[in-house]
Amino acid sequence: MLTIHKLTAGYGKSQVLQGVSMLVNAGEVVALLGRNGSGRTTLAKAIMGLVPAQGSITWQGRELLGQTTFDIARAGLGYVPESRDVFADLTVVQNLLLGQKPGQPVGRWRLEDMLALFPQLQQRLNVKAGVLSGGEQQMLALSRTLMGNPELIIIDEPTEGLAPQLVAQVGAFLKTLKAKGVSVLLIEQKLTIALDVSDRCLVMGQGRIVFEGPPEALLQDHAVRQEWLAV
Repeated sequence: MLTIHKLTAGYGKSQVLQGVSMLVNAGEVVALLGRNGSGRTTLAKAIMGLVPAQGSITWQGRELLGQTTFDIARAGLGYVPESRDVFADLTVVQNLLLGQKPGQPVGRWRLEDMLALFPQLQQRLNVKAGVLSGGEQQMLALSRTLMGNPELIIIDEPTEGLAPQLVAQVGAFLKTLKAKGVSVLLIEQKLTIALDVSDRCLVMGQGRIVFEGPPEALLQDHAVRQEWLAV
């Protein structure tokens, strides 16, 4: 579904990605792990056309490099950044409706589906997003992206800074995506979440993929976890 080949990217003269190659299959949850600064967020931004990159990124056979971010989104990719980026002066329901793509027929995710996944948002529909808690903003960011009915959703650190009960709720949300056949590229620090929901784990270190395999293989590979994950 998504194929990345020898991708390099960075900021100015600083090259972060050092020839990354990977893929995400249809209906697959891929966890992308690594320490801060390993290049995971840069990879997500390169896929979405937010940083200059060289190499190849193909989506369902279509080359994405050189495309605008909105064209990439319209092609079926969704992105939830670590910063969440909700529209602070708009209400929760306005944020959600902005996630819909113009001219798009009703897909598998509707407003009522989002409220069923995250009941807390039901009580906050007419509240401005800027006054929501961090956890509520994360729920809103995830839901808003799903309103565009992406075939692949890239989620950057969805559990960062959340209370344990909200971490569990995000984990359940990821399992729902998997059950509905949505492909997910999950950038995550918490190894337990990644092992619980993913079909395959990738570990990044110094801008390269240093491990690829099923969750159970990563769990057994103490050397990789010690060197690149510090766990």
